[in-house]
Amino acid sequence: MSDPTASDPATAGQGGDWAVLGEESAADARMYLLTVREVASGEAADAAVPMLLLALSQVLVMGARLGAVEDVVPHERFEPDAGPDVELDPLRESLANLFEGLDEYADVVDPLTTPELGVGSISNDVADVASALSHGLSHHEAGRVVEALWWWQFSYLSHWGERAAAALRVIQTLLAHVRLDADEETVSEAEFDALHP
Repeated sequence: MSDPTASDPATAGQGGDWAVLGEESAADARMYLLTVREVASGEAADAAVPMLLLALSQVLVMGARLGAVEDVVPHERFEPDAGPDVELDPLRESLANLFEGLDEYADVVDPLTTPELGVGSISNDVADVASALSHGLSHHEAGRVVEALWWWQFSYLSHWGERAAAALRVIQTLLAHVRLDADEETVSEAEFDALHP
């Protein structure tokens, strides 16, 4: 991909690099929402943690791209009405049920300014990211590519990037406990079986 910082935002949506970044970001947002809804449905409960690990990692790549480019400046001074936001409370509740007993975690409020600990929630974090991405998608689907990029970039830096990163750390830690905290005898038997088919 060419460097979006070399493109004039005024040409976005008209074949410029901003349009390319907009399409890539929209595709990543849609994939995240699709994966999260599938996880929340409970149909693939055994794969929920690996699926969220991949979804959060991928959407953080999207956010990093947006964070690395120059500030996106929308055409209008005020954000156009994107219509009603998608109702995500059912998604949040389904995720909370799925991670019952594991949903809440210790969260550092701001690692640069204070060591103060708060309480985070996987379900809230995942749903907050989904909400921000959905809002940007509304602009993108209405043809307002620059507005979508502005929203995704602003909300990544101000909120959803932090929440996605926090949730990813918890999900990765959870996966590590599942994989590494197994009974030693069980692990030994599995290793023996793997080496002696």
